[in-house]
Amino acid sequence: MRKNLEIPQGKRTKLYRFLEILPGLISYGAIILLFILSWLDPILGAIYLFILITATLVKAIGVAYRTVQGYNVIKRAERINWRKRVEDLANPHEAYERLRDDDNKSYHFEEHLANLKMMAAMHKEYPDPTKIHHVVIMTAYDEGEDVLSPSIKAVQDTTFPNDHIIFALAYEERGGEAMEQTALALKQKYKGVFKDFLLVKHPANLHGEVIGKGPNLTYAGHAVADYVDKKHLPIENIIVTSLDSDNRMAEKYLDSVAYEFITHPNRQRLSYQPVSLFMNNIWDAPAPTRVIAVSNSFFNIITTMRPHLLRNFASHSQPLQALKAMDFWSKRTIVEDGHQYWRSLFFFDGDYSVLPIRIPIYQDAVIDETFWKTVKAQFIQVRRWYYGASDVAYVGSKLFVPKSKRVMPFWQLFPKFWRLLDGHVTLAIMAPLITFGGWVPMIMNYSSHTMVAYNLPNIVSWVETFAMIGLIITVLISFRILPKRPAKYHKSRSVFMLLQWILMPITSILYQSLAAYYAQTRLMLGLYMEKFDVTKKIVKK
Repeated sequence: MRKNLEIPQGKRTKLYRFLEILPGLISYGAIILLFILSWLDPILGAIYLFILITATLVKAIGVAYRTVQGYNVIKRAERINWRKRVEDLANPHEAYERLRDDDNKSYHFEEHLANLKMMAAMHKEYPDPTKIHHVVIMTAYDEGEDVLSPSIKAVQDTTFPNDHIIFALAYEERGGEAMEQTALALKQKYKGVFKDFLLVKHPANLHGEVIGKGPNLTYAGHAVADYVDKKHLPIENIIVTSLDSDNRMAEKYLDSVAYEFITHPNRQRLSYQPVSLFMNNIWDAPAPTRVIAVSNSFFNIITTMRPHLLRNFASHSQPLQALKAMDFWSKRTIVEDGHQYWRSLFFFDGDYSVLPIRIPIYQDAVIDETFWKTVKAQFIQVRRWYYGASDVAYVGSKLFVPKSKRVMPFWQLFPKFWRLLDGHVTLAIMAPLITFGGWVPMIMNYSSHTMVAYNLPNIVSWVETFAMIGLIITVLISFRILPKRPAKYHKSRSVFMLLQWILMPITSILYQSLAAYYAQTRLMLGLYMEKFDVTKKIVKK
């Protein structure tokens, strides 16, 4: 019997509606509570604020540590010859004997030896590396060849054999005639490059679908499954990677995924998550969107070092056999990437996890035709990301039910639910509390002028200064991961790359807190976001 994995449409149950309201209720309540406590007693307000800010300070220290650790791990992973290691898996016994006394040991080497030893003892109870195929599904709406072709070329340039890559361009009928002509031109341009180049046009206005990427991906997924069946390819050896139109994978990505897929016995119940770095056009982007792009890049670097917190984001890979069994991605949410984690978790009754791939897939920072259009487009993008708060109700509806209806144990799912809820509440409340919260006890008790209320802004400022250590480390490392400065820009552009960080308090308020409150307020009011607002891709010449 097929499990019901979809988000409800139309009228929700009372439990589901309460859980939709919950993130916003807590986020607004946290701000209101500071005013109430400060009005009752400034010391109560100060204690409440100090607890929240101290928690932020502890997180800032963790961010600094994980940033350095994650950066180093990614750089070491990029130096590995993943193609050679995949080839080693074809004859693990011979490779183990050849490598076990090798003095030139690199990152991941001991783990590679352990994998070879394990596989040599398993006697072919693992996929044949020569039979692995990658399917790359790239979604497109109305982007031109100047955006799409470099992303396809990046797939072509990977170290994985092109004759084992099936490329599927999943484009929208809503994109119009121009999109149709672009798709045909790209198919002709890349004819003979891959094992096959599929064009899959997603029809407009299909019943039960939101206007978004998820329905397009799912439609393409069915087309790919039909193709695989027609060509008699072993579905259990096929890995699907979803890409946005501006995503450019690093050359070792597909081999790294293939290696992890082969060496993990639980391979069908894993998805493989690269590090998403918003660096393609970072030198072209205006300062506010550069800050957002670099900040989100480092967030992705940090989460790759904390696998228990890792969820699908943007581009990711998953076995075709698993995708087909669960009917691919959701067609009812505009945040199909993060939602795919929960969808997979419940389909496999809790026996599912996301495996970090320490190889990047590069994405675009937001750029539109003018500065103000760019500022607006950036807000539209992050509010879509933060609509992931809608998953709180989806997860809670599987958690707060009788034991007989749960797909996994309560105490196994509850920590995941709590971290999801806490993450979205923190996004909303921390920036305004840190920026303005220190003044609230004094304002609410202006006539009393208590020592605590008077000094609290200074205490908060001191804590913020200490927390800046994490930001400074981020800034320093950001210069190491930036692509080479284009010749069209003067050296002074690098100075602005440093000065841009003075915008951090502003971007935190506008693009983090305000966007999170916007998404949560929509959920509270039942004004569901059911249209994926496409971020325009502008290529600067």
